[in-house]
Amino acid sequence: MSSRSRASLVLIPLEADFSVCKLASAKKVAWEGSFTALAMTDDELSLVCETRLAPDDALSAEHGWRALRIAGSMAFDETGIIAGITETLAAKDVGVFVISTYDTDYILIKEIAYRAGVSALSMAGYKVI
Repeated sequence: MSSRSRASLVLIPLEADFSVCKLASAKKVAWEGSFTALAMTDDELSLVCETRLAPDDALSAEHGWRALRIAGSMAFDETGIIAGITETLAAKDVGVFVISTYDTDYILIKEIAYRAGVSALSMAGYKVI
């Protein structure tokens, strides 16, 4: 675990439902949602966005995700925060999709496992508000 204890980490649920999409082009990406993440590699273009804004021309899309944001900013040298969260969820067979931004991290959990995931995190000492 990092220098921060689990009890000091606050996880904030985002209100929207999210989709993870594979795109051929970013032309139809809508940037007005509460959270949008676009990643491009040499062979893939991926988008995470509110489901209501998922492009209709996506090559494939996985709908039904919920998101938790780690509150506040994290220093780049903090270690083990995501490992602690994902280990807690993996112990309950809850899969995740993780996105990091400059300031913090987001943990996406499929809607079908969301309650079990939040419960596991709370029981492990994380504060989910």
